[in-house]
Formats: sequence, structure tokens, C-alpha cells
Amino acid sequence: MSELVILVVEDEPDVRAQIVRDLAVFRRGIRVDEAETVDDAEAAIAEVAAGGDILGLVVADHRLPGRTGVDLLVSLDHDPELRHVRRVLLTGQAGHQDTIRAINEARLDHYLAKPWDADELVTVSRSLLTDVVLDSDLDPLAYVQELDGPRLLEAYSQQGRTD
Repeated sequence: MSELVILVVEDEPDVRAQIVRDLAVFRRGIRVDEAETVDDAEAAIAEVAAGGDILGLVVADHRLPGRTGVDLLVSLDHDPELRHVRRVLLTGQAGHQDTIRAINEARLDHYLAKPWDADELVTVSRSLLTDVVLDSDLDPLAYVQELDGPRLLEAYSQQGRTD
């Protein structure tokens, strides 16, 4: 069975570790991978695909060494194989133009400012990952405990009526 994956892209180790800790509520059925740069993120994305898993969510900082997190999010949107990936920009450094670019060119799903609220990050992630499961071939029942159970069960019950 394919595994659903969250990728956290943040160059500051302490900040990255905190984001991963906040997302640990999903660790039972969803893998959380980490990357420090866009190049690292692209390698992680390739590994996810090679393993037959599904990248569901990327949480990226804007300011990274080399290319920006917005550059990564835009590239995800421009890749037909990765358009399904939900995108969250979590940053305290993005300027007005960077944010507009993320919204317009990367079809940003959500923007969170640093310092972020852990509960909001989890709520946003849960909703976006539920969307991914509903839009994919993943078994919604496998994610009822960790994601939006009522939405997944409703979709499953509707699916049963149409088969």
C-alpha cells in the first residue's frame, strides 16, 4: 500500500524540528520527511515517487539557501505529476511580492506566518491531506483516525453507492 508523505522544507534545524514535532500527530499513518534546501527537497520528492508513495503536502519556508521555497512550490504546480500536492508556505520572511507569486504561480493552499500556531498548522494540514486522500486512489478508511474522519467516511459511503 502506498504511504502518504508530508515534506517539511526548512533550513533552520531548530525550526524544522519544531514543525516536525507539531506534525507528529500524523506519524502513525503518514510519514513526515525533512529537507533543508530546495535541492534536498527535490531529492526527497524523487525518493517518494521511486518508493511508490504519494507526496501529499509540502510545508516550505520561503528563505532557503539557493532557490526559495516559493520556487519549489511553483515547480510543484508546474509538474503535472505533482499538481495534486498541497502547498503551505510557512515563513516570516516572505515579502509582499513573494507572497503574491506563491498565491498566483504556485496555487498556494495556505500561508502561515512565523511564529505559527501549532494547532492551526495541524488543522490546516489535516484538511489538506484529507483533500489529497479524497482526490487519490488511497483507501480513505486507512486515514479515518488521523485525518478528517467524517469527510472520509462520507466520501467512502458515497463511493459505495456509485460502484
